[in-house]
Amino acid sequence: MLKKIPFYIVKKYRHSTVPQWYILIMDIVLFILAFFLMEAFRVNGLANLHMRGMLVKFVVSLMLTIIFYFFTGSYKSIIRHAGMSDIYKILLTTVGPALVCWLVNIVNYQFRPPIIPGGYLLSYRESLMLYAILAVLLTVSRLFMQSVYNRYFRRRRPTFNVVIYGAGAAGIIAYNALKQEPNYEYRIVAFIDDDMSKVNQELNGVPVMRARTVLTPKFIEQKKVKQLIIAIPSIRVLHKQAITNKALDLGLTVKAVPHASTWLNGTFSANQIQDIKIEDLLERESIKLDNVNIVREVADKTVLVTGAAGSIGSEICRQLMTYHPAKVIMLDQAESPMYDLQFELRNTFADQLDRMEFVIANVKDRPRIEEVFQQFRPQLVYHAAAYKHVPFMEENPYEAVYINVFGTRNLADLSLQYGVQKFVMISTDKAVNPTNVMGATKRMAEIYIQSRSNPTTHFITTRFGNVLGSNGSVIPLFKKQLAAGGPLTVTHRDIIRYFMTIPEACNLVLEAGAMGEGGDIFVFDMGKPVRIYDMARKMIQLSGMQGIEIKEIGLRPGEKLYEELLATKENTIPTYHPKIMRAQVRRYPIDAIDREYDDLWHILEGMDDMAIVAKMKAIVPEFLSNNSIYCKLDTSTPPSALNE
Repeated sequence: MLKKIPFYIVKKYRHSTVPQWYILIMDIVLFILAFFLMEAFRVNGLANLHMRGMLVKFVVSLMLTIIFYFFTGSYKSIIRHAGMSDIYKILLTTVGPALVCWLVNIVNYQFRPPIIPGGYLLSYRESLMLYAILAVLLTVSRLFMQSVYNRYFRRRRPTFNVVIYGAGAAGIIAYNALKQEPNYEYRIVAFIDDDMSKVNQELNGVPVMRARTVLTPKFIEQKKVKQLIIAIPSIRVLHKQAITNKALDLGLTVKAVPHASTWLNGTFSANQIQDIKIEDLLERESIKLDNVNIVREVADKTVLVTGAAGSIGSEICRQLMTYHPAKVIMLDQAESPMYDLQFELRNTFADQLDRMEFVIANVKDRPRIEEVFQQFRPQLVYHAAAYKHVPFMEENPYEAVYINVFGTRNLADLSLQYGVQKFVMISTDKAVNPTNVMGATKRMAEIYIQSRSNPTTHFITTRFGNVLGSNGSVIPLFKKQLAAGGPLTVTHRDIIRYFMTIPEACNLVLEAGAMGEGGDIFVFDMGKPVRIYDMARKMIQLSGMQGIEIKEIGLRPGEKLYEELLATKENTIPTYHPKIMRAQVRRYPIDAIDREYDDLWHILEGMDDMAIVAKMKAIVPEFLSNNSIYCKLDTSTPPSALNE
């Protein structure tokens, strides 16, 4: 019969909400039906009814029930979205009048004779039967109307078969949220759980199964599963990565339920389920740091951070502010990013406004930098300012040397002059056996500051690889290419890189700075290297976009297939922190360094790129260019006095 509902009626009313008074009238009709069913059961058929007594009981119980309808508001619900809260209201609506009837009976029969004759009052048995029948009728009516709406009136939505990983509280919450999603129809075909006590049980009629049973090509194909949702907010990083990689290999899209602390107003909805990001697959177990050392190093001191508006510099500033320094001087030449950083920190640390200074300056401008030292007298310097983009610096060696080498020399010399206690420089794995101008300039900066360390001012270098999401890194590039519809470009199919999160890298920088005693080069444990081609492939899978091409464009000037954290003649010794190692590197005579760097300064004035790079190769003999116009210099550059 329902299938014969005219289409124009469905179209007209499918988005309408049934008025409350319709529901109230329906509920009153259901009460009348429940009452006569109760009377029929009580006297074994309607023919045996006592009409006068029944009429009194009917009117009184009807009025009592209507009072409870209004009290609980059970008729106010939007039936298409009815849930457990509506069932709870129905229970209150039916249990309440039954209890009132029982209390009236108790009081009535305390008197001899009773005030109300028995034939005019619902007995215990009658009230229990009546309101039990009413509860069933109210519940069934709502389920029936909800079913009719979902089948005939609801807008047809895209359907997804889903597996939820986690049969705990978060899994149930995710299930309920998906069922209430208005734009998509999610069919939960299975829960996965590692707890064997839950396996082979059911949740809301959905089986709980083992991962090795569900995450197979056969199961995924049979059940037409499209999506896996990880509903274990506290899941360990490596476990999450293993699940995600397995699901991606099966062609599933993967999402995750975030931690409850991030839910909006403490409630959860399907649109809060998050996409798994490539950063999640590169993330490592969180590093445990004893922040006592950092507190001792930073608290109540004046700290200068160069490159403060960059990815690393800005995170160092954020973390420094939590250790209650006397003042943090944030210095950068980039005006707009500095404005953004200022706005952020002044809002985040509104109670420490007097501890923050924002300075626009360029590290190669010696007079301006000296003015900053004179004004603020920093006790600690974190030097993150540098040019880091390999192809750009290959084309602009003058700027690379001016900023990365002589900008560092300006800061180092002024740190000595003004009695800075510690100078921590952010270096890179590209400084090891450099194949490009940028890496060579960072190695030259390392050499210079290492030679300057003394009992008054300790110079420390921290060396690590790529950081996830940093400005100019590969992940933001891939995201832009995905947004444009592809292709994703990789320079070489076999190129690999080390990755670390920005907060993790900066925390290790602060820790290494605290433990450094001068002249140290600290190397961070970067974990396993990542193949960039595999990263691009996984980003396409995670995006759910099909047919995106990965295009190999060839190595760029100065680029190499893999990065190293230690040069061939270097080795490391452990520190008290398992993620930080101290490199044992060659040291150079300070007089020879000064002569060679002065010579380079004079060459720099000529702005001859070939002459500049030739001198760099003389100072850093392991600097062998790759895929660059400077490769021809590798066979013709005489050694410098520094390497004799």
